[in-house]
Amino acid sequence: MAAALPAVRVGRSVMIDLHTHSTCSDGTDAPERVMELASAAGCRAVALTDHDTLAGLPRARARATELGLTLVAGCEVSCAYRSTSAHVLVYFADGEDGPLPEELARLRRDRVARNRQLAERLRSLGVDVTYEEIVAEAAGEESAGRPHVATVLVRRGYAESIPDAFDRWLGRGAPAYEPKARLDPATLARTARQSGAVAVLAHPLTLWLEPAELDAAVRELADAGFAGIEAYYGRYSPDTRTELVALAERHGLVATGGSDYHGTVKESLSVGTGEGDLAVPDDVLDALEARRP
Repeated sequence: MAAALPAVRVGRSVMIDLHTHSTCSDGTDAPERVMELASAAGCRAVALTDHDTLAGLPRARARATELGLTLVAGCEVSCAYRSTSAHVLVYFADGEDGPLPEELARLRRDRVARNRQLAERLRSLGVDVTYEEIVAEAAGEESAGRPHVATVLVRRGYAESIPDAFDRWLGRGAPAYEPKARLDPATLARTARQSGAVAVLAHPLTLWLEPAELDAAVRELADAGFAGIEAYYGRYSPDTRTELVALAERHGLVATGGSDYHGTVKESLSVGTGEGDLAVPDDVLDALEARRP
């Protein structure tokens, strides 16, 4: 029997959530379950944005239709930006044709190669974890990522928690860190538009830029064809969200938002409400729709 849904919060206005993950990448809930949680939270629309893949969309769409939800077809892609990485959300990735699905397939192939190298690196460091264990933790070989590795490390006693696993073994600069292929943001924005989709900068503060530098970066991305930035982010304070909305407006971009729900990987975040106070304006989706090529 399916698990019971949490009660819908009475009195909450209709909302949207444009950033969620499922077992098709590094989330812990199936695509169908993410849709159920969105419905229970009072969402009228939700985006499934798994890393480098659209594989969960058919299952999510079927359940969303049953629940009367609007599913926004999406994905999240890691890009190289200056000396750091930028995560980019792509929305309206509905088609099977065009350069975007091809690029995502290439990134997934690289992810598999990176994971094999990571497993070998761990073994060379005396960590008794196999590649097969990592894949078994995920929904499949192409969906496996560092959070799955971290989960295995915790279970095997090599780390106290998932954050500790990244700090001790997997993060940039750590002994087992293995980089993966990354696009530049302008290329991804162009690829998205050629496939009828739009690109949005996810959680902008992870660029680790000072305010003036972030302003310049957002202006650069706007010039490169980005449609928006994620201002209403699940873990940002209300003041930070207000500042990022103003930043988006200065550069003519849509201020989007979402919870970044991953299930038990990020236990403090809930679909639709983030840490409890997230409320992405309902008209954001219409504004994004207007930016479609």
